[in-house]
Amino acid sequence: MGRKDTKEIRIGNKVIGGGNPILIQSMTNTKTEDTAATVSQIKALQNAGCDIIRCAVPTMEAARALAEIKKQIDIPLVADIHFDYRLAIAAMEYGADKIRINPGNIGAKDRLEAVVKEAKSKNIPIRVGVNSGSLEKELVEKYHGVTAEGLVESALDKVKMIEDMDYDNLVISIKSSDVLMCVRAHELIAKKTPYPLHVGITEAGTIISGNIKSSIGLGLILHQGIGDTIRVSLTGDPLEEIKSAKLILKTLGLRKGGIEVVSCPTCGRTKINLIELANQVENMVADIPLDIKVAVMGCVVNGPGEAKEADIGIAGGIGEGLIIKRGEVYKKVPEEQLLPALREELLHWSENE
Repeated sequence: MGRKDTKEIRIGNKVIGGGNPILIQSMTNTKTEDTAATVSQIKALQNAGCDIIRCAVPTMEAARALAEIKKQIDIPLVADIHFDYRLAIAAMEYGADKIRINPGNIGAKDRLEAVVKEAKSKNIPIRVGVNSGSLEKELVEKYHGVTAEGLVESALDKVKMIEDMDYDNLVISIKSSDVLMCVRAHELIAKKTPYPLHVGITEAGTIISGNIKSSIGLGLILHQGIGDTIRVSLTGDPLEEIKSAKLILKTLGLRKGGIEVVSCPTCGRTKINLIELANQVENMVADIPLDIKVAVMGCVVNGPGEAKEADIGIAGGIGEGLIIKRGEVYKKVPEEQLLPALREELLHWSENE
């Protein structure tokens, strides 16, 4: 079942499923009880492109903090709950737009019923989360290990528990640190359920390994028309998650807007500090609202030709640089003026849009 066919679910002021745009999620790594730090991080993530934010709620103090956090942010707030059903209920009372639980570890049936009753009274969606690390022993034995089939069965079992309580305002997430297992699980579950899917590779790792795993996993899943929200889970600054998620969606043609920076690999012809320059350009264009491609090239010999697919580009030489427009040299500038000259051109372009 592709994205267009999934059930629409409203999360605060956002709607997912039913072919709506894929939204980017992240999770704060502050202490939720520290409202000032948490709000500050959420605002920074929102400015970077985060659409939905999740906060850990390990204590009642954290649940109460959601009320103040909610007052100060403009994106949906999801409460991440483990084990204690009372925290799930409290999180909803204090303003969470969605809760994330694993019904298998929330406790006895009456506790899950209490959570569902509260969600139903406020029409708050529940994200049913299952991951490979918490797969039930009987399913591990049934499938002779942790498998995609086991993950799917576990998730659908949990969904049915809530459906049997007459509630279907649900989102599903099934995650694994095994990329290909995760891909297979999403392929299987997409055929079996109408609920929107939150997609991510759990415990993906640090910036380099996490980005590679997430790009491959999310790319394979999203390219099949599966997935309604995504998170790139990285061990690092959550801002990096947003940058990566945006780039994955743009690369797949699933999101427009924002400048795409392309740059050549360094080689023996490079006469400038291309690595530093490319990073400077990427940071510089972050606040310029253009849907164009900018090329950063390391030499004036091959730069213009290699940048012809970009709308505008720069190439550096010894003491001078080129501004290139659609493969043609537009003008020469001193090397130290290359970056400000590019910004001036982009701002002029933006004014004329």
